[in-house]
Amino acid sequence: MKDLPANVSSYNKTPEFTRATIPKGLLRGHRTMEGTWGKIIVVEGRLRYRILEPQVEEIELSPGTFGIIEPAVPHEVEPINHVRFYVEFYK
Repeated sequence: MKDLPANVSSYNKTPEFTRATIPKGLLRGHRTMEGTWGKIIVVEGRLRYRILEPQVEEIELSPGTFGIIEPAVPHEVEPINHVRFYVEFYK
């Protein structure tokens, strides 16, 4: 898993999502804008984070194990049973 670059700072975050409230767009391939990084933070439960390019990579996220979203790289998430998570955005 990549790390956030040292020169970026947080500028926004989503509300907390649960299995019942995850926007459908997050469950299928989507991407951040060029220059925008993301950090998926799981508060409770587990979440599958799938990076779709340049090759498919799956990471199981849980509290203490976060996911880094690279700018403009297609990705999706999938809840594993009960989950609560949010995404912080960085530029």
